[in-house]
Amino acid sequence: MAEGILLADKMQKSYVIKIGTNVLTNVDGELDLPHLKHLVKQVAYLRQEGHQVILVSSGAVGAGQKIIPSLNSKNRVVRRQVYASVGQIQIMQLYSMEFNRHDLHVGQVLATREDFRDRRHYTHMRNCVVALLEANLIPIINENDVVSVDELMFTDNDELAGLVSAMMNADELWILTNVDGVLNGAPDSEESSVITEIEPDDLSIEKFLQPTRSNFGRGGMHTKVRVARKTAKLGITTRILPGKIPNVLKKVAAGDTIGTRFRGGKRMSNVKRWIGHAEKESEASVIINQGAEDALRNKERSSSLLPIGIVGLEGQFKKGDIVKIVNENSETIALGRAQYGSKRAQQLIGKQGSRPLVHYDYLLLLLL
Repeated sequence: MAEGILLADKMQKSYVIKIGTNVLTNVDGELDLPHLKHLVKQVAYLRQEGHQVILVSSGAVGAGQKIIPSLNSKNRVVRRQVYASVGQIQIMQLYSMEFNRHDLHVGQVLATREDFRDRRHYTHMRNCVVALLEANLIPIINENDVVSVDELMFTDNDELAGLVSAMMNADELWILTNVDGVLNGAPDSEESSVITEIEPDDLSIEKFLQPTRSNFGRGGMHTKVRVARKTAKLGITTRILPGKIPNVLKKVAAGDTIGTRFRGGKRMSNVKRWIGHAEKESEASVIINQGAEDALRNKERSSSLLPIGIVGLEGQFKKGDIVKIVNENSETIALGRAQYGSKRAQQLIGKQGSRPLVHYDYLLLLLL
């Protein structure tokens, strides 16, 4: 089986579409059923055109809050779990009913961070989604808020969508939100306009981002841009789109310029895509000297991380763990999968002739 989602025609594409809470609801938090139907109709159109679609859908917690608004619990995590347990049923029932109108069926996948933390869980998750696609189903993925507690939670579903896109080697990730895209000024300023194209390494837009989040979701534009930038660096074109405008999915698929596009870079291997989204899971750091940093950054040849270039370790790790590779300025310049544990690595620090701690095939540069 190929790494990516299998398609019959090169002109067909694979999309991961993240639908934000504020896209699925009205300003008062009620589910916007007419718009949900409209989004489903557009996804059905994409499928009819031969494209593969995976949905990452928010909205369960908000739906649950409206069903049981008087929940008597002071514990934030418990409230979230109960709301999600009730709301997820309603969301999936609506999706199932609406897709059935277009002779399509859905499959639900609930995920936590634990599912992406090691290659075994990661592979199991990927195989599940591939199986749903091969059965001609539309996977609908959401965070498993019922069992998620703080240490297992994603930042929000934007982060989950980025992980899914990398895992499935999608052609594009579309993040639907309730704004027009990334703006070059304050959202309430008449002089602000949408930035239509952003290079993943362009940090100049940071000054335009407002430190706010959506009314009913956990994320905001900062999170969306961070996810878009990281996903684009892995080779997946990412778009932040106004999910409330009519036929936005059909228009973008047809080539219309809508929202903000982060152009995908060079395609990376499945392993490196996994590593690229594993920075939060890395609890240990490998500190390297300038010579090792220069070797890793050398664009003329590929280099592995050898013990001779290591000057110190922080934290414990075992074989197969993801470690941060940090330079002498305390900058994380790369992530890598360790070929042996920290106990052995400590013994080999600064020594010549030892096998790499991180082989190039399992090393991802973050700062070029």
